[in-house]
Amino acid sequence: MSLKERFEIPSGFRMWSLGLIGVGVLSLIIGYILYGTGDDAHQARFWGVLLHNSIYFLLVTNAVMFFFCATTLALAGFQVSFKRVTEAISACVPVIGGITFVVLLFIIFGHKQMVYEWLDKGKVSRDAALTGKSGFLNPGFFMTWTVLAIGLWSILGYKMRSLSRKTDDHPLSVEEGKKFMFKNTVWASLFIIWYALTVAAVIPWLWLMSISAHWYSTLYSWYIFASTFVAGIALISIFVVYMKNQGYLEYTNKEHLHDLGKFQFAFSIFWTYLWFAQFMLIWYANISEETIYYKARAEGAYSGIFYLNLVINFLAPILIYMSTPSKRNYAVVTFMSVALLFGHWLDFYQIVFAGMLPDHVSMGLFDFGIAAGFVGVIIYQTGRVFSKFPTLAKNHPFFKESIIHYT
Repeated sequence: MSLKERFEIPSGFRMWSLGLIGVGVLSLIIGYILYGTGDDAHQARFWGVLLHNSIYFLLVTNAVMFFFCATTLALAGFQVSFKRVTEAISACVPVIGGITFVVLLFIIFGHKQMVYEWLDKGKVSRDAALTGKSGFLNPGFFMTWTVLAIGLWSILGYKMRSLSRKTDDHPLSVEEGKKFMFKNTVWASLFIIWYALTVAAVIPWLWLMSISAHWYSTLYSWYIFASTFVAGIALISIFVVYMKNQGYLEYTNKEHLHDLGKFQFAFSIFWTYLWFAQFMLIWYANISEETIYYKARAEGAYSGIFYLNLVINFLAPILIYMSTPSKRNYAVVTFMSVALLFGHWLDFYQIVFAGMLPDHVSMGLFDFGIAAGFVGVIIYQTGRVFSKFPTLAKNHPFFKESIIHYT
């Protein structure tokens, strides 16, 4: 029996979340005054910051639901002791998804050509490459997929969370447990399929790759998935450590933390493999329409961020997470989780801005202020949802397996 059945939101937790949201709102207002109504370069700065942060934090929180569904399909019992944390974080998807939808709506129907050059019909008609891609790079296709993606992520995620909470009221018999797991498997499968069609395929092409509309990579969507999945596991780890420090999740221990550390380590290597494969093949082929993507990133204004990104997201985890004790140390896992969240945020920054403003890096307080606002939203929504339901799914068929888990 858990000593703490319900999460009581500490005053400091609430204060920090609302404070960060306040910083984000203030940054939005000041940013609009400074950049939102200026020339194309200033507007690219304003809309680029909103696009960068909204897409990054949406895909990260959605990757948390992917982790939940993937472990459900794998019948992985280890995550059951902290699954309510995973569920609470994934509840941020509808909120941040709504913000992302509004941002994209203003960009597309506000004809912000400084963000997506394919919104300029005259330019498209004069450019053979853009004309050839106009079948999918158009407002109707773009917004249809945006609505479907965010909508079904939210609906399927809500269904998974609802199914999970059906075990709160009473223990399940053997037959009830089988039916419960079958339903979970079906809905998790539907989410995974839709996730594959969107995050592993269409959505990164539309939202991010089309910023540099003349360039394409067949590895791009996998690269975006790997980046956000690592960051998603890092986000879970941070909240698990926080809840442990607050006296919750009594049955979550260093064995579970070790597995979260292994996920971060493994998928950091996977991300690096995709980073290298995409970069090396383009460098080796040396075809002008492919190398243009890396001109500003590897050699130009963004080269410092480009290689710092590799240091944080590859060298740091492989050196620090190589040993077993480091993955079982709460302080080390927290440090690396924060570093990886920032590192992949930095990666998304160069993905967005090197395509829009390739000649100079404009990162400043506005970027960090908007990021702080999204962090505040995640903290607030996660805490709110986590406090509404029992902290442990103790009637789950695999709960005992999670308690005795040894890695």
